[in-house]
Amino acid sequence: MRHLLVFAGRDDAEEVAETVGEEFPELGTPTVVKETLAGEDDAEDAQWLVVVEDPAGALAAEDLARLDALAEEYDGWRETE
Repeated sequence: MRHLLVFAGRDDAEEVAETVGEEFPELGTPTVVKETLAGEDDAEDAQWLVVVEDPAGALAAEDLARLDALAEEYDGWRETE
């Protein structure tokens, strides 16, 4: 399973990625990627994603709640792929 934590700013995404890596070392360090919104020409309209890979589905409900809380703390949100 893949969880995407979505943020407006790169700095927020990088801070959250570092925190997730520290709190969930078994998942490794998440990747931070820039996602340009479809149809947008302005680079400032891009979103920053923290990609948390959980291939074994090891994250429990309380772990997912922690990811949600981290995202909300930085005015972001979590999506699941």
